[in-house]
Parts: sequence; C-alpha cells; structure tokens
Amino acid sequence: MRSSVNGGDDAADGSAASASYWWRSLEEAMKGQGASAQVRVVREMERLAAAGNDSLDDLRHKLLTYKAGDLWFPTGGITKQEMDIPPVITILLLGLAAAGKSSLVDLMYSVIGRAGFVPFTSPAEKDGRTLCLEEHNVLRSMRNGFCVFDSRGLDYDRMPDGLEEVAGWMENGIRHRQPCRGAEDSPAAAAASSAAKRFTWRRVNCTIVVADLYDLHQSLLSGNSAPLEATGALFHYHPLKINSSEGPILVLTHGDKLSPEERVEARVKVCGYLGVSETSGVYDTSCLNEYGAAVDEMDPTTSYAVAEAVFRALVVGDRSHRPKTRIKDWPWLALCWLMSAMAAFFAFLSSCCSQLGKVNRDYKYGKQS
Repeated sequence: MRSSVNGGDDAADGSAASASYWWRSLEEAMKGQGASAQVRVVREMERLAAAGNDSLDDLRHKLLTYKAGDLWFPTGGITKQEMDIPPVITILLLGLAAAGKSSLVDLMYSVIGRAGFVPFTSPAEKDGRTLCLEEHNVLRSMRNGFCVFDSRGLDYDRMPDGLEEVAGWMENGIRHRQPCRGAEDSPAAAAASSAAKRFTWRRVNCTIVVADLYDLHQSLLSGNSAPLEATGALFHYHPLKINSSEGPILVLTHGDKLSPEERVEARVKVCGYLGVSETSGVYDTSCLNEYGAAVDEMDPTTSYAVAEAVFRALVVGDRSHRPKTRIKDWPWLALCWLMSAMAAFFAFLSSCCSQLGKVNRDYKYGKQS
C-alpha cells in the first residue's frame, strides 16, 4: 500500500513524486518480460507521464477552444453543413454506486477548468449519492462546447432497473436536475423535478463508464463476482454504443488504494474480463493525492489522463452526428410510412381471412361427420 508522508518539504515533494509515478517501482522487476500486458500498462503510464509534462497545456487549450463538430471528419460524401450537430456535445458519466463519478467531475474542474480544490458536485443524500442528473461546465467558460453529466450510481441488486433507466436516457435525452430512479421520494428530488422543466434536453453523444478498481480487485480476491459482472453488464449494454464501432470509455478510480503490483494486475484482469485493450480507451486516475486532497498539477500523469479521456470522448461524440433530415426527404418518409401501414393492413386482412377459412373448414367437416 502507499507509504505515509513524513519529514520536511523535501520529503513531502519526494513522496508526492513517488505517488505520481507509482508504476516506476515495477520497471526493474518487469525487465525481460517482453510485451506482456503488465509491461504494456507500464509503457502506457510512461506515455501519459511524458505527455503530461510536455503537452498538458496544449490539450487544455484544445478543450477550451473546442466547438461542437470541430473533431468531425468528412465521411460518406456528406459535408459538415449537412450534419445535425448540436450546439453542445454531451458526455454522460455512468457507473456503480460509489465508483467515483462525482469525484471525477471535481477532478475535471481542477485539471481542465483550473478550479483548484473547490468541489462543484453536491450530493443531496446523507450517503453522498447523487439524486439528480447534474450538468457541469467543467471548463468554466461561456464558450463551452461540451458538458459533462454526473448521474446516480447503479446498485448491484437492481441492475435491470438501472439499465432500463440508462436506456431511456440514451434514447430520449437528458437534462439538468432530472431526478434519477430510486430518488423520487426525496424532497430534494421533488424540488429538482419542478426546476428541471426549465432546462434544455440534450442528446447523449458519448458515455464514460467509471469503475472502482479497488472494489473490483477486492471482488477478484474474494470470489464475489457481483461488482465485476455488474460493471461488465453496464459497459457492454447495447444502448451505450453510439455507433457500430464506438463503445464507452473506461475510467478506473481508487487505484491509489492498491500497491503498484495490485494496481497493474487488477487493471489487466478487469480489461481482460471486459474484452478491451488494457492501454487504449482506458484511463487509471487517482482522485486523491498523497495528502488526501484532489489531484492537481503535482500529478501530471493523472491530469493528462483526465484531459485525454475528455478529448477522446469528444472525438467519439463528433463521430456520432447524424445527417440532417432534408425537406426533400419528407415525401420518401411519408411514402415509406404509407407502404408500411398498407403492409400491416394487408397482413391483418390475410390473418382474418385465414382464421375465417379455418372456421369454415371446421364447420364443413363437422357437418359431414
């Protein structure tokens, strides 16, 4: 596990650096292992560390100046003007209860919006769980081109209900202060429900699944597969696939509670169970540093991982746009609807005639006998 902080400023700086580059204690032991999954994870962490030191400000600038559709690329012979691009790209955070979604939102404010240690999320329940969907402008900018929605964590023993609610969000859209299932009886949720009617509906353009790596590691050790199975059910839930090739992004939290060996091993096993690469589209973040405070620029690796996860989500979101429905398409839509209605009508007539014919045959055979 992590060592405690002691000594003067030099000791504190050394301890913080050790926490920021926790995987480097494994590099010597992994020499000679070739291209194993564990080695690939360590190399990925080194890539994020190098990028965090050199390119974090550039990535922040790209996010700050981003406008919806900036990362869209022409495909299928359709121009950007013909695409139905919303004014704001919506990223939805999903995960099990206590996975760290709200902490991740606060971390986004700290890293991307340079908000310091100010908490922006406000759980309304005594157990700290979110009651309503909350829209966050993590850039704290009036030119914001995207928003992040925090949601209520799903329960292991109520996954079917939770997944049904998620499907509704993906199909119908979401809006700020929209009450979540399981919190309708709360007075705070009732007040939020009336206020939510004034906010704009947003179509979900990308999802990020947040998973507690420490909890999943403990489930692997104890043989209790419920957390892992619930995470897998959410991650592979079909409505979360924005298109045929883009699934949700995976963010692992609370790995700082594990030793470096456990942290890497748990990441490899979880990604193996989910059937995804352990280095692509997966980010290991620490929501607390060695002093129990939110991570800031003292940890460039986590900072860059958070910023890159958001940037990747925007890339996925800009790939999800659909062509606009043109006026000249309406006659074809009306014709298709009419043909479908006629087909249903004739199918109904065919069924009725078939039933009448059967009754007539039965009557004749009965009369002859």
